Amino acid sequence: MKLIVQIPCLNEEETLPLVLSTIPRAIEGIDEIEILVINDGSSDRTVEVAREHGVHHIISHTGRMGLARSFRDGIEFALAHGADIVVNTDGDNQYPQERIGDLVEPVVAGRADIVIGDRQTHTIAHFSPFKKAMQRFGSWVVNRAAGTELPDAASGFRAYSRRALYRLNIVTKFSYCMETIIQAGNKQLAIESVQIDTNPKTRESRLFSNMFEHMVKSGQAILRSYIMFKPWTVFAVLAVVFGVLGAIPFVRYAILVAIGDNGNHFQSLILGTLLLIGALLSVALGVLSDLQKTNRILIEEQLERTREMQYGPLL
Repeated sequence: MKLIVQIPCLNEEETLPLVLSTIPRAIEGIDEIEILVINDGSSDRTVEVAREHGVHHIISHTGRMGLARSFRDGIEFALAHGADIVVNTDGDNQYPQERIGDLVEPVVAGRADIVIGDRQTHTIAHFSPFKKAMQRFGSWVVNRAAGTELPDAASGFRAYSRRALYRLNIVTKFSYCMETIIQAGNKQLAIESVQIDTNPKTRESRLFSNMFEHMVKSGQAILRSYIMFKPWTVFAVLAVVFGVLGAIPFVRYAILVAIGDNGNHFQSLILGTLLLIGALLSVALGVLSDLQKTNRILIEEQLERTREMQYGPLL
């Protein structure tokens, strides 16, 4: 069984040696371990450091393309080079690479398709109370969308089986973490968590400039995935909300007419009509999204078969 550890990097010349030195060279149940660095347009000596430390494979982007694209490129490369399991860690040494053996054990044992390192965010000293609360809320939202019970949906320290990688498709440009959980949950892939302790902070995140940006982009990714897999959950709620709000002005108008108030209340009828139109549009969008969901499922099945032909069938 072959394991490839992939490390997305952007200007990580200082921390990359720490990451590489703590990756296990032997793991029970694993026959081969190779390391892949995805250089996302670094302007420092990241590539040279990787080569000096004997990294097996390096992918380089000519410019910054983002974490999700780096992850996707790494996955495609790993599958093409025969990986049975892919572990993703970060170049800033946030995660304890010495725990990779614990991370892959459920996959090797056949219990899980994806294993996520639970950072126990409530114990991380440099996380503010607000950030801890947002992490909990984000994980709750993802779990509702995915039908899972994962404590740390945003953790990027993960192990993926070959089967999981055949079935997952990355469409976001921001961060793949929450999107892949929603996909995996809705595709009935087995997911487990392993508790880990993170290493001391080495730098600020380069994924986002502030917490608000992170919340907005994460929210967009979650909403997109939610609509992809559960369109009626979104549009049925909107239809009910618009429908109820639209009925209120009509009821008000009827009551006023019944009690003999003959004033000009046509503005209520106009408002109610607009809201009811919103309800009908929500229903129409729900129908279209459901049809699009069916089309997406067929396309994803074709993509899975294409990967089997390209990278080999699942054993």
